[in-house]
Amino acid sequence: MSDLPDGLDLFLAANGWADAAILPLAGDASFRRYFRLTRGSDSAMLMHAPPPHEDAAPFLHVAHYLTGEGLHAPEILAQDAAAGWVLIEDFGDVRMREALEADPSREQAIYAEAIDTLVTLHRKPAGWFGTYDLAVYRREVDLFVDWYCPLLALETDRPGWDAAWQEVLEPLLDRQQPGVTVLRDYHAENIMLPPGGGQGLIDFQDALVGHPAYDLVSLLQDARRDVSPALEREMLDRYQAAADPHPEFSADYARLGAQRNAKIIGIFARLWKRDDKGRYLAYIPRVWEAMERDLAHPALQPVATWFDENIPRNIRDNSGGELR
Repeated sequence: MSDLPDGLDLFLAANGWADAAILPLAGDASFRRYFRLTRGSDSAMLMHAPPPHEDAAPFLHVAHYLTGEGLHAPEILAQDAAAGWVLIEDFGDVRMREALEADPSREQAIYAEAIDTLVTLHRKPAGWFGTYDLAVYRREVDLFVDWYCPLLALETDRPGWDAAWQEVLEPLLDRQQPGVTVLRDYHAENIMLPPGGGQGLIDFQDALVGHPAYDLVSLLQDARRDVSPALEREMLDRYQAAADPHPEFSADYARLGAQRNAKIIGIFARLWKRDDKGRYLAYIPRVWEAMERDLAHPALQPVATWFDENIPRNIRDNSGGELR
């Protein structure tokens, strides 16, 4: 196959998979590529995270932490981090999203298991990862004004944006101490349903130590599939009953919901404008809808006021559809 990365044959030969059949798989929004290797009844997944665009070391670091704590991350079968090669356990093709499309009746049970995974993770000591601090939150949320607003030729109050988010996010910082491991992209396309049962975790290489509400937002305000407000509420109640979080947890969930959703809108706008990946624009209306619900919470009043003063109502009512 002419489009296979250089060095693949050498890596496979060095690790006992020289005779494997190689099937390229659909990629994600990064430079990473994935391949399924099959050899008789055996199979494995090969990830190529090519330097300098990608770095396989964080994936390996987080995977070892998760498996060491009893979480279901893929087993590392072989690796050459310097060259960007990682051979891992094959979780199969069935993601949470496809499983629910095939059988919607499983939605409550599958989401409940995903919530229980977060409860388990949050009871573990956090990994030795970077901190999800105010600087990271602010840098992420700025993607909205750096990429989305310019595409619509919106002149916005940038100092007001900075001040509003500072006021909204600062109160939750003390409540994320000592912090939990935050996977950061915990949603229906990154939760696998392996043939042997249970749920498998993938795409966790950007993990940080932060607030327990963040991955709940990723899961329950999913950019890629509809989660009804009723199911969102039910699953939040399930988490809170098991984890007994801080009384301000619901407010912090809304804070991080608005933060993440603003970031995601900015990322999807960037993927279109910079990387010519227009398919992500179709997700923006769903993200806008979730963000509007978050902005209605009293804890978001400064940011909600900024949106009222800077983003015209016709754009908000169109939920971002004007970019398509």
